[in-house]
Amino acid sequence: MSMAVVGMIAGMALGFAGYFGGFGAFLLVAALGAVGFGVGRFLEGDYELGDFFRQRDGRRERR
Repeated sequence: MSMAVVGMIAGMALGFAGYFGGFGAFLLVAALGAVGFGVGRFLEGDYELGDFFRQRDGRRERR
């Protein structure tokens, strides 16, 4: 399935949620879609768990 079709389906889902459920439902569907996107990318191997917990270089020193 192409990314254009996936984007169209996501847009239609957000549109239906906004029309029938109001703005709160729109936000809920958008948030869950973003979480699903992140989980999908993680399962495909685009992200690694260490990417989220790795220490930054050049951290400030505490005084």
